[in-house]
Amino acid sequence: MDFLMWQGYGLSNTLGAAGFPNGEAFRVGKTYPDVTFVRAYIRQTVGLGGERESTDDAPDELRGTKTVRNLTFTVGHFNAKDIFDNNAYANDPRTQFMNWSLYANDAWDYPANTLGFTNGAAAELNSRAWSARLGIFQVSKFANGLRMDWNLAKAWSAAAEFEKRYSPWGHVGALRVMAYDTRAHMGSYQETLGNPSISEDIFLTAAYRYKYGFGINLDQEIRKNLGVFARLGWSDGKNQTYEFTDVDRTATAGLSLKGTRWHRPEDTVGLAAVVNGISAVHRQYLAAGGLGITVGDGALDYRSERVVEAYYNWRIAKPFQLTFDYQFAQNPAYNHVRGPVDLFALRFHTEF
Repeated sequence: MDFLMWQGYGLSNTLGAAGFPNGEAFRVGKTYPDVTFVRAYIRQTVGLGGERESTDDAPDELRGTKTVRNLTFTVGHFNAKDIFDNNAYANDPRTQFMNWSLYANDAWDYPANTLGFTNGAAAELNSRAWSARLGIFQVSKFANGLRMDWNLAKAWSAAAEFEKRYSPWGHVGALRVMAYDTRAHMGSYQETLGNPSISEDIFLTAAYRYKYGFGINLDQEIRKNLGVFARLGWSDGKNQTYEFTDVDRTATAGLSLKGTRWHRPEDTVGLAAVVNGISAVHRQYLAAGGLGITVGDGALDYRSERVVEAYYNWRIAKPFQLTFDYQFAQNPAYNHVRGPVDLFALRFHTEF
C-alpha cells in the first residue's frame, strides 16, 4: 500500500498546454497538504515451470526468485501505467523527462482519477522474449474527476498490449503495441457543435459513449550507455477527452545517455522532441470556444503542438538526485498565436 501527500498547484493551474511540462503536477491543486492512498492491490505470480530468475527489491516488488515463464495477476487500486506503456528511457517524470507527452503516450486517454490512479485488474503472460498484457479499469464519474463511475456495465476502460524483447548485437530493446477501448459518460464534439444554444458546454451532451485508440512504443540501446526511444499514438478523437490530456495524435522520439564518458556513470542526459495533434472535429470544437482538460482559450489558430525537452540528472549521492530541465514549447494548446515558451525547471528527488 502506497500513500501520497501533495501540496501546491501546477504552472498556470495546470492549464495552457496539452503536453504539460510537469509530470508531477495534478489538475487538482491544494493550498494545504493533503494525503490519500494511491496503491493498494494484490499481485499473484503463477510460475509456468522452467528457468528461474532472481528479482531485486524495487518499488512494488520484493526480492526473491520466479520462473521466467509466468502468469501474473494484479487486482486493486493502482496506476494503469504501472503495467502498460512502459519505456526504459521515458517513463518516470521524477527521474527522467518531465513532460506529460514523454512519460506516457498522450493519445492513450488512460483510465485514472485526477491523481492518476484507478481500480482495476490486469493479467500478464511473460516469457523470456515476449509479454502479453490485458487489463480492465474503472473510469472517472466526471471528466478528470476524483470520484469513479460505479456503473460498471457502461463505464470501463480496457487495454491490451504485446511486448517483444530482443538484443541485436547484444544491445537490449523492446517493441510494444497497444490498443485501448474506453466507455464513459462523455460528451460528443459533433453534437456540441451542432447545438449552438448550449454555448460549447460539452458536458451538456454527456452520454455513455466510447473512444478507442492505438499506440506503438519502442526503446533500444544502440551502444553501451546510449539508448533511443519513440512513441506513436492515435485515437479516434470523436468524443470528449476524459481522463488525461487533449491529444488525439502524438509522435515522440529521443535519446538518453549515461555520463560514463565524463566519469559520472550514474548521471543521465536526455533529449527528446514531441509533436501533438487533434482530430478535425476536436479542432472545430476548440475554435468555437470549447474547453478541454488542459487546453481551450475561446479561439484557435490551429497548428500542431511541438515540444523539445532536455535534462541533466545529476546523482549527487546514492539517495539524492538533482535535475536541470529545459523545455521549449511551440504552439502551446495548438494555438499559433500563443508562445513560443521557454520553460526552466529544477527538480530534487530522493528515495530510500
